[in-house]
Amino acid sequence: MIATEDRLIAALDFPTAPQARELVVRLGGTVQFYKIGLELLMAPGFFDLFDWLKSEQKKVFVDLKFFDIPETVARAVRNLAERGADFCTVHGNQSIMEAAAAAKAGDLKVLAVTALTSLDQGDIEDLGFQCSIADLVLSRARRALAAGCDGVVSSGLEVERLRAEAPHELVCVTPGIRPVENRVEADQKRIMTPAAAIAAGADHLVIGRPIRDAADPCAAAAAIQAEIAAAFAARDTASR
Repeated sequence: MIATEDRLIAALDFPTAPQARELVVRLGGTVQFYKIGLELLMAPGFFDLFDWLKSEQKKVFVDLKFFDIPETVARAVRNLAERGADFCTVHGNQSIMEAAAAAKAGDLKVLAVTALTSLDQGDIEDLGFQCSIADLVLSRARRALAAGCDGVVSSGLEVERLRAEAPHELVCVTPGIRPVENRVEADQKRIMTPAAAIAAGADHLVIGRPIRDAADPCAAAAAIQAEIAAAFAARDTASR
């Protein structure tokens, strides 16, 4: 069981740790789960921020998309597990995913990246894949499950198909969430509203700019939390 308030993962996409911390303080109890990634890793204070978030009883998703030789990935995952991370991401072939899954401990869940929400069909073909995005995501999800990963990061557009294959086994974390439909983002091509993603079967929604850039981030986060709760209530009713 996942607490409703943990379904929203706010992305701390900031150039500095103090800016990220300021938003967390401002959001207070509205958000319980945060994602930190590459941008903050390249700034001073990444792990100070991580440790502070844990001291504030927040859950932390470390999104670094580990891609290296299996032993190096395993050591990185092991270090994060010892530090108390809740989620981390891995990107690679079967041996890399297997190494990451074998190294997890405690509450850490390893998520395999399927296809970035910034990619469309043309981008996938440019990368050398001769299949649809949906088929690629499903293939990678199957391999992640076989490797022992806990879940995947996937666009909401593919989640319904994933759920048909793995109704309960996979944790589905969905980025590319925008509260307003048909909102065009230069670097986000496969997007979905919170309610639509939950209806499709997503477990967690990663949301950054709609909260970070809002005139009132706390009100924006609260509205998203309300939309998520309503969507889960509707989903539960439909499944009865």
